[in-house]
Amino acid sequence: MKKKRNYRRVTIITWVIIFAIWYMLTKLNLVSQILVPSPWMVWEAFIDILKNGYNGISLFSHLGASFYRLFVAIFFAIIIGVPLGLLSGYISKIGAVVDSIVNFYRPIPPLAYYTLLILWFGIENESKIILLFLAAFAPIYVSCVSAVNRINQDYILSASSLGANRKAIFTKVIVPACMPEIFTGLRTAVGVAYTTLVSAEMIAATSGIGWMVLDAQNWVKSDVIFVVIIIMGITGILLDYIIVGIEKYFVFWRGNV
Repeated sequence: MKKKRNYRRVTIITWVIIFAIWYMLTKLNLVSQILVPSPWMVWEAFIDILKNGYNGISLFSHLGASFYRLFVAIFFAIIIGVPLGLLSGYISKIGAVVDSIVNFYRPIPPLAYYTLLILWFGIENESKIILLFLAAFAPIYVSCVSAVNRINQDYILSASSLGANRKAIFTKVIVPACMPEIFTGLRTAVGVAYTTLVSAEMIAATSGIGWMVLDAQNWVKSDVIFVVIIIMGITGILLDYIIVGIEKYFVFWRGNV
């Protein structure tokens, strides 16, 4: 408990220092406020966007468009990637088929094949959701395969000696043992998908937080850029906290063994 309090205290102090440096740089005119707006300018821009929206679209509509694309892609990445990854780690023949495909496209930057997805599916949500699905699928799949390979074989042998069939071993031994690494892969996948989402919206979109950054850049609205970057950071932290909270609920034994 004391360690956690100290951790939070250091975190708060760190961000106080960052904002103090930011404030002093702009207060003393050490940098141009066109390039680095003051905290007050950023706050005013945020209030204006909150009240009037951006480019005729409310802030919540932009966030809704972005998170719809993100959540749909993550949902399908989980329901396909988790069972397929676990089965690939458990049954070598399935792994032989899927591993090579995933390992082929995994190192390729998602935006490299985004142009093909735009040609095939257009610039609407379909191409973005597929792009985010592919970006999130790989880390989820790899973490599941790795989790299965790290399971202590004594657990499987013990279950088998007690009469458990292959299906029972998979559902009662493999899946629970892999849960911690599954959530680790999910956290990584959400981070990768989120960064890919913003990049995709900056290339081909008419709404979303990534598009807001691109449009603000074109009109040299650095205060708006700062607003969106701060929103991205805060929402990213919130998403991670949500995943950690879900993990603590389902993997309640982690850290107690």
